[in-house]
Amino acid sequence: MEKKWYAIHTYSGYENKVQTNLQKRVETMNMEDKIFRVLVPEEEETEVKNGKKKVVKKKFFPGYVLAEMVMTDDSWYVVRNTPGVTGFVGSSGQGTKPTPLLPHEVDNVLKQMGVKEKEPQVNFEVEENVNITDGPFTDFTGTIKHIETDKQKVKVHVNMFGRETPVELDFTQIEKLQ
Repeated sequence: MEKKWYAIHTYSGYENKVQTNLQKRVETMNMEDKIFRVLVPEEEETEVKNGKKKVVKKKFFPGYVLAEMVMTDDSWYVVRNTPGVTGFVGSSGQGTKPTPLLPHEVDNVLKQMGVKEKEPQVNFEVEENVNITDGPFTDFTGTIKHIETDKQKVKVHVNMFGRETPVELDFTQIEKLQ
């Protein structure tokens, strides 16, 4: 069975408590192989109060928590019986399995939260020669001098007019030389 995202309905105002309780239950009931991530959908907003800027987290789906899990009778039971949980979204009554969220729905929520799915695999190395496939330097070749994995950027030195010129590019703009 594969892991999917499910929306869990909670008492309003109890989202963080449900998240904490569920994470503790996952540990104590050895469900780490069935329940992976539990998120409260929220984003940071800047508020100005009394002339002072303050960053606050605002829930954009109050009353809901998202869980990435493999749906089995055991994992369903653990979530369903967590204090503050009123049920799964998309399940109609006793004993019916809830409907998972669609991948694009999850992507939208994670993007809004600023959560990245997985770090991209870096298959480039410093001092490796690459071909530039996009942007103003398309079809130039250059040598990677620096890799910034978290920003998905590389600094490539390109030979222009007999000089080494540093160019910052996205991972998507370069490919290994064949």
